[in-house]
Amino acid sequence: MENAAITSSSPDSSLRVYVVEDSAPVRERLQEMVESIAGARCAGSAETARAAIAGIRETSPDAVILDIRLPDGTGFDVMRALKNHQPSPVFYVLSSFALEPYRRLAMKLGATAFLDKVTQLETIRELIANHASRKPMPAH
Repeated sequence: MENAAITSSSPDSSLRVYVVEDSAPVRERLQEMVESIAGARCAGSAETARAAIAGIRETSPDAVILDIRLPDGTGFDVMRALKNHQPSPVFYVLSSFALEPYRRLAMKLGATAFLDKVTQLETIRELIANHASRKPMPAH
């Protein structure tokens, strides 16, 4: 079943993070985590590769938390499809399949970080918080 992407588009200086995760409980947890970080907000979410590509193109987030295994493809498919999208978001790959070949491919495709969903969930919080603290304020 194809779910439409959920998006939010209120303009502000927050780091806009898009969450791509097929597990609803994990996706909701990641969204709540993003919303709890000062200077960050969830720009949208999707559970499939197709919805993620459309949602990311529509919202142009600053960062994407991206799972590898999705019902209709992979996070790698999402990264490939958005290779030339401007502005290019920062990709934080978060997966239960934290194997070295996947890590190498993610980094080759432009991921900023590749994290194990089971053991490094708090690390993604730290990375997003650090990214949010460095986001420049918009010119008025």
